Amino acid sequence: MSDEDFSNLLGGDVKPINFEKRVAVKQSADRNVDKSVRRVAAENEQKPEEDPLSSAPEVMLDPYDVLSFVRPGVQHGVYRNLRQGKYQIDARLDLHRLTVEQARKAVFQFVTDCVSNDVRMALITHGKGEGRNTPALLKSHVNHWLPQLDLVLAYHTAQKWHGGYGATYVLLKKSDKKSEQAREANLKNK
Repeated sequence: MSDEDFSNLLGGDVKPINFEKRVAVKQSADRNVDKSVRRVAAENEQKPEEDPLSSAPEVMLDPYDVLSFVRPGVQHGVYRNLRQGKYQIDARLDLHRLTVEQARKAVFQFVTDCVSNDVRMALITHGKGEGRNTPALLKSHVNHWLPQLDLVLAYHTAQKWHGGYGATYVLLKKSDKKSEQAREANLKNK
């Protein structure tokens, strides 16, 4: 295709670009300074909260051990109701068929998602691990991980109708938004 054929194809109103009227963009005097400033800013930028859970439990549990943990400040009646399975379960996590590493990530993500979505009561199903080479592997890890999370106020082995020894009730902190709403409601009532 020749230039004449090309111009006929496009039509008569098309004009070539005038390269002499280009605008020169000023380059930074010292590009390395710009890069170092951006690098420092990126390093100082807050990183999202990383998974703080350590991977290895100190003690391996028996499949029929009862899991139990409560932080100071949780009322006795609240913990009793948790143990007895009297609270409505708002979220569930099933760890069956997950590796320990997958389960660790899932537990951390689940707990943080629950708190951000105003879930106060959750159930984690980890199984008993009976008949395995290392029985109660996930159960032992869950028992090790949950106290490491400040968002967890208490947990206890579930009642048999919720999974028994293979599941755990988890009581979570209120989200910041819910805490603020409760604080405002208490101030109005005074």
